Amino acid sequence: MRIEGTLSKWNDDRGFGFITPTQGGQEIFVHISIFPKDGVRPTLGEKFTFEIETDNNGKKRAKNLLCTDRPTVKRPTSAPSRRPTSYHRKEGPGFFARVIPLLIVVGLVVYGYGEYSRRAAPLAANAAKPEIQETSPAYRCDGRTYCSQMTSCAEATFFLRNCPSVQMDGNNDGVPCEQQWCTSPFAK
Repeated sequence: MRIEGTLSKWNDDRGFGFITPTQGGQEIFVHISIFPKDGVRPTLGEKFTFEIETDNNGKKRAKNLLCTDRPTVKRPTSAPSRRPTSYHRKEGPGFFARVIPLLIVVGLVVYGYGEYSRRAAPLAANAAKPEIQETSPAYRCDGRTYCSQMTSCAEATFFLRNCPSVQMDGNNDGVPCEQQWCTSPFAK
């Protein structure tokens, strides 16, 4: 049985409202999904004819809604429906909104790694290259290899850095003759 009524309440953000029957009685719930897909938004005071159905919870709602104040114009099926955006399902961020932050993070990581590599390379090159002391006229490699053959810490250090096959740094820490000549941290 078709009933006539007027739209008395409408929440445009949520897409539902209530129709007051012309004969009187309880307001009937109406959802945007049963309105014609003609692109016209429902307005307060608009007249309708509809049927009533009861949902699983026992509440009444309108179905088979016809808008008596609107002309019935068929839209071509190939044209896309222009429904208001407030009725569409909310979508997450678009492709570019997800990709751009990712590209920024990758760019920062690449830049940081480049800076780290640029600064760490000279340090590694300096650490790997032993310091070669300029040849001092006072010292020269003359075949001595043991601490007992040295006369000072400076002489032992020269031999350790510049002469082959010396045996003056037992713990390989770069300080020669620690027990005899280079015992002080200030020894040269």
